[in-house]
Amino acid sequence: MTSAFINRRTLLATGGSALATGATGLLSPAHAQALEPTASMRGGSNNYRPGAPIVDRIGNGGFWMSGTVRRAGDGAPLEGQRIQIWAHTTEGHERDWASHGATLTDANGEFRLEMPQIVPAFGQPHGHLAYDSEEFQTVFLRPIMSSASDTSLEAHFVLQPA
Repeated sequence: MTSAFINRRTLLATGGSALATGATGLLSPAHAQALEPTASMRGGSNNYRPGAPIVDRIGNGGFWMSGTVRRAGDGAPLEGQRIQIWAHTTEGHERDWASHGATLTDANGEFRLEMPQIVPAFGQPHGHLAYDSEEFQTVFLRPIMSSASDTSLEAHFVLQPA
């Protein structure tokens, strides 16, 4: 039979470990990591048209563009932020005004806008999104779909104050 030998060093080591892990048993980081801002993507601003109107839907719909908008640093969701969306679709080219529209984020920093099915342009099915208001730095995204038959696409923004 072995007996546990507890001395001051063992007590301090295990006590310190217990304090570090807390009630959950997991080590707590000394400080939270800051959420880095999203960088603009190459080609994201192609065919951008400032001032696209806020709409309920672009064209006849059938495809969903969605995502989130958060503040850099603390990651807080940002409500009421304007996100512009455009793409080459079954109803028009990304240069066409009718292929552009904007939406606002909700209280959870989420946005969702229905639009026509995105089709490949230059061999890639992709969408374009922009945060282009004045409160935060402008960001352009150009996410690529995994398949031309996908019926939705997500994009996420982390914004840095202007």
